[in-house]
Amino acid sequence: MTPEPVPTPADPEAWNAYLAEGNATQPRKRVAADLLLRDVEGRVLLVNPTYKPGWDLPGGMAEANEPPEETVVRELREELGLEVVVRGLLVVDWVAPHGPWDDQIAFVFDGGTVDWVDQLTPHDDELSEARFVGVDEAGGLVRGRMRRRLAEAVRAAREGQAVYLHDGSVCP
Repeated sequence: MTPEPVPTPADPEAWNAYLAEGNATQPRKRVAADLLLRDVEGRVLLVNPTYKPGWDLPGGMAEANEPPEETVVRELREELGLEVVVRGLLVVDWVAPHGPWDDQIAFVFDGGTVDWVDQLTPHDDELSEARFVGVDEAGGLVRGRMRRRLAEAVRAAREGQAVYLHDGSVCP
């Protein structure tokens, strides 16, 4: 029995159907995007999620077909009412499967430094609090992988060099 020929771009309809079939069988990854936003004193903005223990960088999960840099802008607008500008990439962290979760890719973008520190009020029930804290204090508020990711993001911002991590640790 001769296998059916693979469609080619010469037949766009068949070609797109062939590619869509392949796309449907590819693995999907969750994507998270956070923002490192500092004040003029060097403190970092952290948020306290209501749905998990420990503090976190502000941000969240990407929606389908949403670029990570747009994710973080949307999340800060929705959760804190802030309009932020993404100033570059600081961290890409591949997070291994854990608990019930498959692996994911987590981005940390640079939000730069702001000269205002208003009383930040969460705009939805996903956050109980948001505040600027010193980097040392932040390390005590965030947990495990996020603690390492935050430290690397601060270092990357200082050195002007983005870093790639595995589970919050620098790859060899």
